Amino acid sequence: MKHLFIALAAIFSIQYVDAQQVKGSDSAQLLKLITITGYKTVNGVGHLMDSKDGIIYAGKKNEVILVDSLDANKALNNTRQILGRVPGLNIVETESGGFTANGIATRGLNASQSIEMNTRQNGYNISADVFGYNEAYYLPPMEGVSRIEMIRGASSLQFGSQFGGLVNYVTKDAPLNKRFEFNTSETVGSFGLVNSFNSIGGTINKFSYYGFVQYRYIDGYRPNSKQWQISGFGKMQYKISPKTNLGVEYSLMRNRIKMPGGLTDSLFASNAKTSTRARNWLRSPWNIVNAYATFNPAASTVISLKTSYLFSKRSLVWRNEDGGPEAADNVDPATGTHVAREVGQENMHNSTTELRISRSYYLGRQKSTVAAGTRFAYAWFKRQGGGEGTTNSDFDLAISGDWGYNLNFTTINLAPFVENIFRVNDKFSVTPGFRFEYLKSSAKGYKNVENVKLFSNEGRTRTLPLFGIGLEYKPTVNTSIYSNFSQAYRPIDYSQLEPFGVTSKIDPNLKDSKGSNTDLGYRGTIKNFLNFDIGGFYLAYNKRIGVLVQKDEATGMDYSIRKNIANSVHKGIESYVEFNILKYLNAKSVNGLSIFNSFAFIDAKYTTGEFKGNRVDAAARTIERVGLIFSTEHFSTTFQVNSVGDSYGDASNVIMSADPVAGYIPAYTVLDLSASYKFKNYIFKAGANNLADKSYFTRRTDEYPGPGIIPSTGRSFYLGISAKF
Repeated sequence: MKHLFIALAAIFSIQYVDAQQVKGSDSAQLLKLITITGYKTVNGVGHLMDSKDGIIYAGKKNEVILVDSLDANKALNNTRQILGRVPGLNIVETESGGFTANGIATRGLNASQSIEMNTRQNGYNISADVFGYNEAYYLPPMEGVSRIEMIRGASSLQFGSQFGGLVNYVTKDAPLNKRFEFNTSETVGSFGLVNSFNSIGGTINKFSYYGFVQYRYIDGYRPNSKQWQISGFGKMQYKISPKTNLGVEYSLMRNRIKMPGGLTDSLFASNAKTSTRARNWLRSPWNIVNAYATFNPAASTVISLKTSYLFSKRSLVWRNEDGGPEAADNVDPATGTHVAREVGQENMHNSTTELRISRSYYLGRQKSTVAAGTRFAYAWFKRQGGGEGTTNSDFDLAISGDWGYNLNFTTINLAPFVENIFRVNDKFSVTPGFRFEYLKSSAKGYKNVENVKLFSNEGRTRTLPLFGIGLEYKPTVNTSIYSNFSQAYRPIDYSQLEPFGVTSKIDPNLKDSKGSNTDLGYRGTIKNFLNFDIGGFYLAYNKRIGVLVQKDEATGMDYSIRKNIANSVHKGIESYVEFNILKYLNAKSVNGLSIFNSFAFIDAKYTTGEFKGNRVDAAARTIERVGLIFSTEHFSTTFQVNSVGDSYGDASNVIMSADPVAGYIPAYTVLDLSASYKFKNYIFKAGANNLADKSYFTRRTDEYPGPGIIPSTGRSFYLGISAKF
């Protein structure tokens, strides 16, 4: 497969003016300027332009990853191969343990289900609820994704609340020059993996369409970890005129997952493939509808409108956390049956509308760009759980009696925003921005605690102004020095509004967590052999929410209170360097031999509170991924070494504990190898993940899919073929 260099298959926007014949003795041709705007990249990893589609990226630390250019196990959405080149990306590998997608985070933040990220597909939200329940249960199949865009915390001004940044999965588009195209990709692998991905697309006059269906089944690395999943996506677009496009999209996922449970440290040490649970099941059907319109009244103006509606569920039946991971789920000899399982159900609905307007204009001799808009979102969420289920082993959601808790949550959000690129000269730009967030959230219902029914009627309204500014200096056409300061926040989530104890309280002055992200870096490309981005960051995360025990002055009794208890500071360096040896030696070489290094040092510590000076939970100090890529016109292969430093399960930083979430998470190194060979319309793929069969884990959990340690997958192989017709 031909090595991909600058201007790599990156959906360029190309403006070309026909050549003019210049009469003269030599009959020479004079070609007018060709302007190419796309993604700067050497081998599939690059940076976004200053602005695109009404969104400003100038001065922001960002990456864009072109998925088709990567050698990776895309059938299993292998996150460390696909996103691993993003410096400092922490990955929680729990997909094999019961969740539907691996979680990610940056800069030492919590990676569980990507709760610190703003997760989007084609620019709209795909997580359960970006405010109250920001967990990503659904991700599109990587075989249907064109590129992945990532922005650090500076994205909070244009996309909303988060500390970790934005990750946007952009699906593939219809081919422009075909009325019909069919793609198929078939993959088999270890542990019973069978994956089939099929897509169609085409363009007929002003109408275009694209859609895919993915089927995946795997028995799993551990016993009791079967997964069955179907994902689908469809998109239709109608180009009313050269200035106006209308479109609609629909995404779905249907699955059923058997969860093998968590392990104690001793069980993991003796055999990481051990399973203590055989009756745990999870199902999370997902549905997202999105309608959009783009209007370009002039070459300098972009107006876009997107409205999405998410209606999804999550159903869980499991032998719960009682007794911890060491509690055997065996048949009781006295009754001849298992203990009754616990049942939980969640219904998620949210609707979001975003209007964006961008315009370029001249301020003096320099072209500036303003981008403004507003978002309105309404979410309603029903959580039922603690129901006494059956003693059976199949997927049975029947309960006897009442729910242990039955709660209804709502969130209303209105957020106008504006950013402006002021270009001082051809090299230097200043980009200030402002966002204003209005939030209203409520929690109503009850929760049984110690056989007492506690009722909740919480409601909170607040406003949060967010400011930011970005600076960028371009010493050359292909390099830049960038800096950014942006405020961010994390809203009080639904679980923090739930009653949690008979003598417990929720602080009436409980506040959203607030803070800021600061970046300073140097990035760019040198000819077609070097790609780099080296910088430092400082993240302040204030008013973290937790539970403290206090004494009632009137009665002298102790009670628990949920309140803002601590601040943390995350600081460090992030570096990505990719060097193509063959292109350096011979710029015209059709082959490539590249080495890349993605490295981050992260110092994340609590600066106030009970655990002042301790490391932030799950924050590894070092994350390094080194890879070697060899490519020819038809063949490419990538060998990647993934090294992640140690961390702790909770803020106490204890090595061992009876609490399943607390304890040491050792450092680990994992090796991956993937290759592909292209012949005419066919691509043959093969690879091995975790070549050395390293036993390791990335998360401890106190509830599902545990409790306890969730082991990552051992050595596995895959083999596949793709074809285009």
